[in-house]
Amino acid sequence: MPDRLWTLEETAEFLAIPVSTLYKLNHKRTGPRFFRVGRHCRYDPRDVLAWLQGPSCQPN
Repeated sequence: MPDRLWTLEETAEFLAIPVSTLYKLNHKRTGPRFFRVGRHCRYDPRDVLAWLQGPSCQPN
């Protein structure tokens, strides 16, 4: 298990994208897997790294 889950803001900062883009990816269900903790989204860092290595994030 990771030490802790990342917040939406921490995940967006790690990915170097605006928080609004991460919200859009969540809405489309095309972004990294996330968990709802009450009203908040939380991300497992391992899921974020796996998503980056997936087919939707291949370099052009």
